[in-house]
Amino acid sequence: MFKTVMTNTLKELIIPELDKIKADLSETKAVLGLTNKRIDDLSLHVAELSRRIDVNNQRIDETNNRLNRLYEVIVRREEHTTLEKKVFELEREFHEMKVKMGE
Repeated sequence: MFKTVMTNTLKELIIPELDKIKADLSETKAVLGLTNKRIDDLSLHVAELSRRIDVNNQRIDETNNRLNRLYEVIVRREEHTTLEKKVFELEREFHEMKVKMGE
């Protein structure tokens, strides 16, 4: 009889706790499943953003190359203008020297 009373008492105390633990575990698994799905979705989104960043970086690189080329052309034009001024100045000095020499 004592054994039956003890068994029933333990069942009354332990079985509700076990049922609660099972329910909590089931809920935790469901939440974990949703969390994993959300992480997968975020991973796909991050991968897509990374791809877009790579595409934009390629466009920026192309634009930078064009700007570098434009800068080279502008610098060459400035150098050309400077050289042209120096040639005119040398021609003027040469002409003045010829005049002084009586030619």
